[in-house]
Amino acid sequence: MLIFTLRRLNLFFFTMLLLSILSFSLSFLFPGDPLINLTGQINATEQELVVLRESYDTDLNLFQQYIAYIAHIFNGNLGLSMSSQTEISSDILAVLPATIELSLFAFLLATLIGIPLGFIAAINHNKTIDNVILSIAMIGYSVPVFWLGLFAILIFSITLGWLPSSGQISLLYEIEPITGILLFDILLSNSEYKWQAFQNASAHIILPACVIASAPATIFIRLARTAMLSVLNTSYIKATMAKGLSFKQIIIRHALRNALIKVVQHVGLQFANLVTLAMITEVIFNWPGIGRWLIESIYQRDYTAIQGGLLVLSSFIFVVHIITDYIYAALNPRARELRHGS
Repeated sequence: MLIFTLRRLNLFFFTMLLLSILSFSLSFLFPGDPLINLTGQINATEQELVVLRESYDTDLNLFQQYIAYIAHIFNGNLGLSMSSQTEISSDILAVLPATIELSLFAFLLATLIGIPLGFIAAINHNKTIDNVILSIAMIGYSVPVFWLGLFAILIFSITLGWLPSSGQISLLYEIEPITGILLFDILLSNSEYKWQAFQNASAHIILPACVIASAPATIFIRLARTAMLSVLNTSYIKATMAKGLSFKQIIIRHALRNALIKVVQHVGLQFANLVTLAMITEVIFNWPGIGRWLIESIYQRDYTAIQGGLLVLSSFIFVVHIITDYIYAALNPRARELRHGS
């Protein structure tokens, strides 16, 4: 496990190095003064610009400028937003928890729906149930997420009136932010209308989460189906059949765990796809997350916000991949061996 951990730390270090170099390079690729692109201080006076040049070592070579940029990042300084002149780090801390909340909820939905359906399709291989589930998976994967979002709003919000079409919670409820995750903050609050606020926030998250979960769920269906079919064709499963165990006992005792190991290996890779879908969905449902904030920054050509947002979002996705790798290694000891952990 030590070698596995060192390999992951090594991968984490070099990936973050490349991400930081890319983020630093963007200040030179964007139009305008690279120092202004890095700091976002478009209204700085001559005296302030002199201080900024010294702080970012702009008179030295590129390597020393990069080191100065990294030092600012480690101090939590990502510059100021060009449009609002607020600190990028504060803006990201305000919007990132909403994206994490929405992504985790959608990820949970996709997992709880996709993996069991995939297993059911594999157990009923080449039967009607298998064909129906595969058809649903194919249709779900083919529908564009923006079209599905608009369709869901039209049906469930406008026509039926079951669920809200935008926002995170009704303006009637004022919840003091503690963790940034709204559902947790509601449970931790002392509000007199805590449970009404919780129901209202839950109603707001259902529709965007279902839209985001649709594509990953269809991928999980196919992954789980393939994994279970592969396990059911192995020699040890045939040996358990020869011993006289029932099909239910074979599935529960021997097949499920081994099939899940194969699925978990690919689950982390889908998280990046899910966050990308979340960015589009946040715009459609007016969800106050980092995806909507980043897309608004692109529209406003807020180069400092684009740099900081991409760096933080990429780091977040990579950390999730590392955590998934550890879960996979914990479930499958072979992944910790040298030839598999490389």
